Amino acid sequence: MGQQVRRIGAVSAIVLGAASLLAAAPAMADTSFATGAITYLCGTPFGQQPLEVRMSFTGPASVTAGGTITPTGIAGSLVFDERLNLVLYASNRDGLRGTVSTPVAGTNVAPASAAVTNLRIPEQVPPYVPGPRTVQFIQDANTLVPTFGTSTPGQAVIALGPTLRIDGEFHMRDGSWSPWTGNCTVKNTNPAQNRAFAPAIPIG
Repeated sequence: MGQQVRRIGAVSAIVLGAASLLAAAPAMADTSFATGAITYLCGTPFGQQPLEVRMSFTGPASVTAGGTITPTGIAGSLVFDERLNLVLYASNRDGLRGTVSTPVAGTNVAPASAAVTNLRIPEQVPPYVPGPRTVQFIQDANTLVPTFGTSTPGQAVIALGPTLRIDGEFHMRDGSWSPWTGNCTVKNTNPAQNRAFAPAIPIG
């Protein structure tokens, strides 16, 4: 009887120990996903001009089939090349604020296409410096972000769409603001530009 109790106690200790290890196992950390530099042609007060766009987000390092992916911490940049930066400043435009919205597409996820809207361009009025000018944008409480569902094992890839919209205001050097709507289309290249966020997300 005493040996049986000891065996039961030992088994219980093993089970409890295993449960403790499982409970203590850390959740898989999120991962950063990012595009490379993508050139869009955007309408400006000076006609169609190139803007280099980069974007990143945080998401799950992997997801189970039937799970979901919701990007968080979305951030990015718009780069006005040296010529456009000079032309803007020469026309008394020395700053920007507003929002960025863009469609996104996904493979092995549903919906296959959606939109991220109202990424905020915080007010940025830097001193003029010759060369390219970089303008940052970020996700905030007003940003609408889609959730993607997964159904089958494999991998999910999320990519920026072929268009992008900037609803902004240029800061004028007299202190006023001038509205600007920039409708942008990805520049056609051969080979086509890669608009995907990397890495792909494994679906188990």
